[in-house]
Amino acid sequence: MNCRISTVFIIILVISLQACYSFKGISIPPEVDTYYISTFEDRAGNAPAGIAQLFSESLKDKIRNGSRLKFTEDSPHIEFDGAISSYSVRSMAPTAGNETAFNRLNISISVNFTNTLNEEEDWTKTFSWFEDFTNDQDLTANQDEFIDKIFEQLTEDVFNQAFTNW
Repeated sequence: MNCRISTVFIIILVISLQACYSFKGISIPPEVDTYYISTFEDRAGNAPAGIAQLFSESLKDKIRNGSRLKFTEDSPHIEFDGAISSYSVRSMAPTAGNETAFNRLNISISVNFTNTLNEEEDWTKTFSWFEDFTNDQDLTANQDEFIDKIFEQLTEDVFNQAFTNW
């Protein structure tokens, strides 16, 4: 009986592990081995200095940690380039007395994706995400944390667009 329970447990474990692996949904053709990300441009004008470089590095980290691809500058199979196209802070949720309940930091990026092995997969798309913060939170003091949170979502969106066919 113990052997039978162990066998059933192993079968369930194997099926569960297979389901977890396939859930990831990454779809990178086997012939694609390398990628390159050029430093994004800062076209927003009012964005903090170095934000374009920071996004480029965040996207490199996402692809390095989320795929089997290797970074190279020499004839990559996949290339990303683009720009920080918008960086804005807006007051949201007005309350009595001409005040607002919170503010919203919004960042938009334009991304060009090039598959040098299959031009039909090339695309250009704009991605946007935001972080809300209350009036008692100082933007300058918290800006790096807000940008990190926004970039976490933006890199996820770019990765999904490039490698999961969503």
